[in-house]
Amino acid sequence: MSEKNVPLAGVIGSPIAHSKSPQLHRHWLDTYKIRGFYVPMEVSAADLEQVLRTLPKVGFVGLNVTLPHKEAVLKLADEVTNRAGLIGAANTLTFGEDGKIHADNTDGYGFLENLKSGAPDWNPSQGPAVVLGAGGAARAVIVALLDAGVPEIVLSNRTRARSEQLQSDFGTRVRVVDWAQASDAVRQAHLLVNTTSLGMVGKPELQLSLDGLQEHTIVTDLVYNPLKTKLLKVAEEKGCVAVDGLGMLLHQGVPGFERWFGRRPTVTEATRSAVLK
Repeated sequence: MSEKNVPLAGVIGSPIAHSKSPQLHRHWLDTYKIRGFYVPMEVSAADLEQVLRTLPKVGFVGLNVTLPHKEAVLKLADEVTNRAGLIGAANTLTFGEDGKIHADNTDGYGFLENLKSGAPDWNPSQGPAVVLGAGGAARAVIVALLDAGVPEIVLSNRTRARSEQLQSDFGTRVRVVDWAQASDAVRQAHLLVNTTSLGMVGKPELQLSLDGLQEHTIVTDLVYNPLKTKLLKVAEEKGCVAVDGLGMLLHQGVPGFERWFGRRPTVTEATRSAVLK
């Protein structure tokens, strides 16, 4: 590969300094001895369109997208996958040689792959999933769980109206319960998913009684800072399989890396270690 053809990719957002994606992709580039670069870029909403039109012209083959641009890039993309359209947000862009922007959302894929890895005995058809939160991450998780064959999703959010909007979007397999009743719903859960930022460093704790949590319930938290949230600690104490949120970040990066750099990477313990450094 000539010097001018070394592929460039990156992640855009505002702020961007917290992103672990550069460590992840650098690890894979080094592991597979691929000549390429992955760059974090702070991009304001006002500059978003100009940046997306300019980067392909200077050698960029694609981008990851984080807050606050995940919804806005859909409107600027030339091609949008069905799952990105359903979720209403994109986290992975690929730039075609014709200059077209292809938008996808791999968050649900990353969520499911992490769940399968951390809880290999999980059978989606065995029972309902309780999902906490109704933001963009919840939308990605709901799409993934419905596709996987979960019979019912019990959705609870501190603002009920947001839950009801998701119920309207995704249909009768989604049932809404008030935040005050979420603890009761947990008793019947085969899978419990926290998609909120509650429990993250610098945020309030997730205030939810887990007295009714059953030993057979699989519990996963999308928060990965701290790696073991209070929710996961309580789940482990009750004998549940607990799956941390870091693997979702790692697995969601796989499809983009493959598209941009031509090699499908594997998520290993070394991958986790590289990102946790």
